Amino acid sequence: MKKVVTFGEIMLRLSPPGFKRFSQTDNFDVIYGGGESNVAVSLANYGIPSEFVTRLPENDLGDCALMEMRKRNVATHNILRGGERLGIYFLETGAVSRGSKVVYDRAHSAISTIEKGMIDWEHVFKDAGWFHWTGITPAISQGAADACLEAIQVANKMGITVSTDLNYRKKLWKYGKEPIDVMPELVAGCDIILGNEEDAEKHFGLHPDGVDVTHGDSVDGEAYLSVLKKLMKMFPRAKKVITTLRGSVSASHNTWSGVLYDGKTLFTAPTYDITHIVDRVGGGDSFMGGLIYGLLTYPDDDQIALNYAVAASCLKHTILGDANLVTIEEVEKLMGGDASGRVSR
Repeated sequence: MKKVVTFGEIMLRLSPPGFKRFSQTDNFDVIYGGGESNVAVSLANYGIPSEFVTRLPENDLGDCALMEMRKRNVATHNILRGGERLGIYFLETGAVSRGSKVVYDRAHSAISTIEKGMIDWEHVFKDAGWFHWTGITPAISQGAADACLEAIQVANKMGITVSTDLNYRKKLWKYGKEPIDVMPELVAGCDIILGNEEDAEKHFGLHPDGVDVTHGDSVDGEAYLSVLKKLMKMFPRAKKVITTLRGSVSASHNTWSGVLYDGKTLFTAPTYDITHIVDRVGGGDSFMGGLIYGLLTYPDDDQIALNYAVAASCLKHTILGDANLVTIEEVEKLMGGDASGRVSR
């Protein structure tokens, strides 16, 4: 099987232990992760050859991030070294009615100073069948956006499937460009688009047609159809447009599902009730990793591919850290209706 390549930033995550607030803690748990690296880890965990491309500083923290990818069987031989520092984000984990909080410390990170031409994308893609990026990368800097566009254009030229998770991050667009100035050209080169109604609104000014897509702790998948149709019309290259459906009862209790539209049919996955969330960071990334695996493994059955993505990302909510470390067997067990969580002996 040809490899899947992902491109973006991996960061150092620092979190107060348990559910402590920033003001309570005198130490932090250390985890390395990022949107695109999380997808690569999911795929490698499912046995899909995967490679992560980024730029890391030539220091111990850069080495640690590199080792994190290698120990998860993600290829790293095209990672660039250079730049000032590794980006950091601080995560305060919420509980019940108190939401989680993120503080970024990623200015002047190594990837923010990447430039077009630094990566030989034809070399990177020579054994690839799929390329994945997220809307986080072009939000970091003009150079990161240019490198991402360069990668998409080369992938299109080489006949490689391109996917994106739109991932709007309002705290990142700080270099003088708005998403509408940058994202349309990049997304125009994508075959698979994952995004929710906020992504569609903030990136492209698209809104659902006269309906409220959320109803408290429940989410109406049918209500997203108008947005998915608009995305497909705006980006005619796209073959499938997908969104996750998260209903928020509290910070500790969510409902979780997803829908996929192929231009003709709206596929809806089962809804899971996640009552004791361990860590919801990386939920969307685990969905994307599961979706890519599903589309590669079941190319003629979008329903199974979607069901796999939703089940995989449901299980991610039980895993501490950014990356999804569940097995194919665990995902298929949940897909089959076994949510008992019994001890495996």
